[in-house]
Amino acid sequence: MTPLRSFPAFAVGLILSGVATPAIAAQCVSGWTGSINYSRTQSMSSNKTVPRISGKGTETSNFNLAYHYGARIAVRAQAGSSVSTGLANINMTSSSTETKSAQDIDVCPRTKERHQVSGSFVDKTQTRGTGNGLEAEVHIGEDSDGTYTVSVILPEIEGLVSGSSSASYSGQCTPRQGVNRSIPESPVKIDGERFGTEGDDRMNPRDPNRLSGSFSKTWQNVTQTLSWNLRRCGPKLRLVDLKFEDMKFPKWDDWREISEQVGTIDGNRVRITAIVANDSDQEQSATVKLKETYKGDKWDGAKPDSPMDELSVVIPAGAEQEVRFDWDSSGYAWYDDGRPRLAQRIRAELEDKGKKVDEQVKNITVAPRPLVLVHGLWSNWGAWATWQNILTTSHSYGWKAFPVGEKPEHGRMNTGEEPGNFGPTNTIAQNAFELAKYVEYAQKDRNAWHVDLVAHSMGGLISRRYIHAMMPSYADGKPQVTRLIMLGTPNMGSPCADVLSGTLDLLGEQMDALRELRQDSVAQFNAEHVERKGVEFSVLAGNPLPAMCKTIGWNDGVVTVPSARWTIADAEETKLIHTDLTGTAPFSSFVKPRLAKGPKAQQSAGGGSGAKTSARIMLTVDDGPATAAPDKPDFAKLVKLAPGQTADVAVPVKAARNLGITLIASSAVSATLIDEKGTVAAANLTATPEATQPVRSLFVDRPVLRGSWTLKLHNTGDTERKALLSSWSSAD
Repeated sequence: MTPLRSFPAFAVGLILSGVATPAIAAQCVSGWTGSINYSRTQSMSSNKTVPRISGKGTETSNFNLAYHYGARIAVRAQAGSSVSTGLANINMTSSSTETKSAQDIDVCPRTKERHQVSGSFVDKTQTRGTGNGLEAEVHIGEDSDGTYTVSVILPEIEGLVSGSSSASYSGQCTPRQGVNRSIPESPVKIDGERFGTEGDDRMNPRDPNRLSGSFSKTWQNVTQTLSWNLRRCGPKLRLVDLKFEDMKFPKWDDWREISEQVGTIDGNRVRITAIVANDSDQEQSATVKLKETYKGDKWDGAKPDSPMDELSVVIPAGAEQEVRFDWDSSGYAWYDDGRPRLAQRIRAELEDKGKKVDEQVKNITVAPRPLVLVHGLWSNWGAWATWQNILTTSHSYGWKAFPVGEKPEHGRMNTGEEPGNFGPTNTIAQNAFELAKYVEYAQKDRNAWHVDLVAHSMGGLISRRYIHAMMPSYADGKPQVTRLIMLGTPNMGSPCADVLSGTLDLLGEQMDALRELRQDSVAQFNAEHVERKGVEFSVLAGNPLPAMCKTIGWNDGVVTVPSARWTIADAEETKLIHTDLTGTAPFSSFVKPRLAKGPKAQQSAGGGSGAKTSARIMLTVDDGPATAAPDKPDFAKLVKLAPGQTADVAVPVKAARNLGITLIASSAVSATLIDEKGTVAAANLTATPEATQPVRSLFVDRPVLRGSWTLKLHNTGDTERKALLSSWSSAD
């Protein structure tokens, strides 16, 4: 090993411009101990297409290279000297892939016909190497102005290189056989690395015997990074590092290191590892205490540290030892009062015989669980278009919304898209399958083991189907879906589905999504879907309207209050109509308080650290007497309206206690109900909130006589629209 040169210490008590600087802490004469991490990463990719020499075809080539070299250097001071030495553990991996494809036009002598020929060629190379306990040169240089440099020279290591190549052909006049070859592993020497800082780092005058920092440099497509934690003349025991890891979804126990910038997701298991070094020549025992610390927090800076765990460790002479603690991060995206917690501070204290000899504090960012948003009947992901902004404002950009169908390649439900569309739809079970794909996409995108669901209308039934039949279980014993919040879900069916399903039957048409919302269909659904598997259910019911769809009773225009509340204990009501339940106000008053729960609240609900959560909760459902199949409407008609067209539909009316019209049409269609005397009896007009509902009702709450009334429909849009209408009377 090349001995290290010594460097002059910077001056103490300098006098600048005649004014004495404050005295700084004394420096000792010794080499440095600690750790240095070095990494070199390189990535390259190219893609180009050029004409073939023949001028009749093209050749496309793609090249990708990924290279990573990492080294951890244990730095030790030589006894009685200011020189330090280093022992390095090194890992290197590299892979490159080159793909070429060519297409051309050829004419075979026999046929004299022009045809396309092609060829495809793939070459792959992999290199890997390791080296443990190798001598490395370490240089820590101090300058008189208080700056310092850190540099390392790493040795070459032994490695293995392997590869493969393949070729395939198509269309040649004389057929050519493709080839596949493998290149077996063979030894290779991997060059060492050298890298250092540029002298811009400055020592702390109050603690000149400790250095920590990092330096990174990127040139072209290569990034080199050096980080260090060093000290001299300290106690025999020290904390080398404090690191955080979580598991890479979907592989349990596949741990990866967490960077402070990326952080983790609420509910993930986090492995906290403290690395303790023993710089003495004798075996030592120590205690590592892990604590939540609030020091530096804007609101809770005065709170005392909260113990997390206490770990014992025995470290051989001159060695390092790791101690680990698995931490459940459930709730740590929030404080217990609902405020967003933007960073969690973890303190590790090292004690030797009851005396603190070292400590480190690191931050870890914990973002809220991804919020998967499930739309309802005659809707699509656009119903949630504003929610990402709502989440960002409520916490941070780390709180992500995943409206099902926004990226259809990951899953897309079909519930009819928009009112007035009576084409084929998926069943609840088929839509639950699409939801499953989208939940998995959200988990992979955010590396989240747990999610929350917010579902509107029929989306609640789709979510319940997913939880009952498809939701996976994990080794942590907690449900994949922490909470399901339903907004206006017809948990006992909708009388509007009864009326409209009967209308479609009368017109000789069928729509699966609508049929499955009938009260008799949902009663059967409830009898079969009885498992919550530990998922917390909440429901918000709208109650602004007194009647709808041959039913007298408070409702949101589509779903009655009893149907929405069902058997769910956590239920509230609001004066909002059905489509307004996905607005900002319900989020703030109902959704957020149920999701923004800190650690104590989540533990008391059974989802926090150390809590025992039942894997399967069975529901006992009592929906009362079986619901009969829906009656046929008094009158039904499907009307097509050209752009700008007005149509008068004659509606036969029988003597009854009251009269109602149920209308399914785009909000661009205005509807006015006129009685036999020519008086407007009810209206549902474009540009009103009532017109935006998936089911629109016109209700006349008075006795009516037998006769003929008129429903005036006007298409205000610039495309053809359909309007499905049915009449009913004597609602109870």
